[in-house]
Amino acid sequence: MVELEKNGTPSVMVASSPFADATATQMKALGMNIARIFVEHPIQDRTDEEIADLANTSFDNLLNALTKAD
Repeated sequence: MVELEKNGTPSVMVASSPFADATATQMKALGMNIARIFVEHPIQDRTDEEIADLANTSFDNLLNALTKAD
């Protein structure tokens, strides 16, 4: 994602909410500042319909993070 951003391609990391603290720690350690959003946990055991619902309910947050001016 860092390389995509460096090349002018906006990016947003998506992860489930329990990983917010770990994400912040890793980004700080690596000197990264990537847009990110967090969705409801868990993701792995969801049905296709549940994943589609999660994506639909997260879309506005993703779009806002993607288009946010620094």
